[in-house]
Amino acid sequence: MPIKSYLAYPRRGRRDELAAILRAVPGCQVIPALNRELVVIVTDTPDEAAEELLQDALTRVELLEGLALVAGVAETGADGAMLQEARDDEA
Repeated sequence: MPIKSYLAYPRRGRRDELAAILRAVPGCQVIPALNRELVVIVTDTPDEAAEELLQDALTRVELLEGLALVAGVAETGADGAMLQEARDDEA
C-alpha cells in the first residue's frame, strides 16, 4: 500500500485549476496551500500496479509545472509482500 506526499507546483496563476484536475485522479487527496502558489498531494494506492498508473496520470497533467516527492511509505513483511495494515505496536 504505497502512500506518498508531494508538493505540486502549478503553472503561474493556475493553482485552483490544477487542484480541481488532481482531485479527479483516483487515489489523490489534494490540499491547496494557504500562503503559497502550490498544492500538497497525498496519494494512497492499493498496490504497485495502481501506483504506476497513478504516476502515469500525474505526468500527463499539463498544468503541473513541477512535482516534488516529500515522503513515501510502502510497508512490506519479512517475505517482501505488502502488508495490508501497519500498526504502531508492531516492531
